[in-house]
Amino acid sequence: MVDFELLDNPVWNSLRMGHSDMAIRNGSAARYPADISPLVGLSDTGPQAFADLRALVEPGETVGLVSPEACEPPHGWAVKRARFIDQMICPALELETTMSLLDLGEADAAEMLALAAATEPGPFVAGTRRMGRFRGVRAPDGTLMAMAGERMHLDGLTEISAVCTWPRYRGQGLAKALVVAAAARILAEGNVPFLHVKGENDAARMLYERIGFRRRRQVHFMVMTAIPA
Repeated sequence: MVDFELLDNPVWNSLRMGHSDMAIRNGSAARYPADISPLVGLSDTGPQAFADLRALVEPGETVGLVSPEACEPPHGWAVKRARFIDQMICPALELETTMSLLDLGEADAAEMLALAAATEPGPFVAGTRRMGRFRGVRAPDGTLMAMAGERMHLDGLTEISAVCTWPRYRGQGLAKALVVAAAARILAEGNVPFLHVKGENDAARMLYERIGFRRRRQVHFMVMTAIPA
C-alpha cells in the first residue's frame, strides 16, 4: 500500500528514502549536492530546521524549498519567489504510446542542459540527470527535440520531471509520448508516478489529466537565497 502522505513533504522524504545516498544532512534539514539539484527539504518549518539548513547552504547560494504549507523563513534568507504548485499522481494510465524514444545519458548531458535552460521546466542543473532515468526524442538531423525524466524517489512513488520540448518542435505529441512512457515504466515496476505543475499551466495540466494523472493537492515552493553574514 502506497503512503501518499509522503508526498506532502516530497523533497525531505526523497532524501531519506530513494535518494538517501545523495543526501547531505544536518539535523532537521537535508539537501541535494549543489551540482545535482538546488532542492532542499525540512522535517518541519520551525526556526531550528531553518537554522539547520543554513549550515548546509553557502552564503549567496539560492535553493528551492518544497513544503506542505506556506512558510516564512527567518532572518538570514531572502525570498526570491514563492507560490503554490499542483501535485498530481497517476494511479493508472489512460493512454499508450508507440513513439520511438531514446535513453539519454552522459553523452547527451550538454544538450539536456541546453534544452532545460531554454524551456525552464523546473530546477535543472548539470547533474540533475543523475537523479533518475531520462528519455528523449531526436529529429532526423540528430537534434534533441524533447526529453523527460525522473527526479524525486520515495517509497512506492517516483516523480516525472524535466518535461520539455524545444518551441519549434511543439505540437507533435512529444511531451505526451515521453510522459506516457515514463509513467508506464514506473507503474510496471509497482510504483506510482507523480509530478508537479504550475496551476495556471492549463495546457500541461489538461495533457496530464488525459494521460491519467489527477490533482492530489497543492504544495508550496519557495526559492530563497542565503544572505551573507
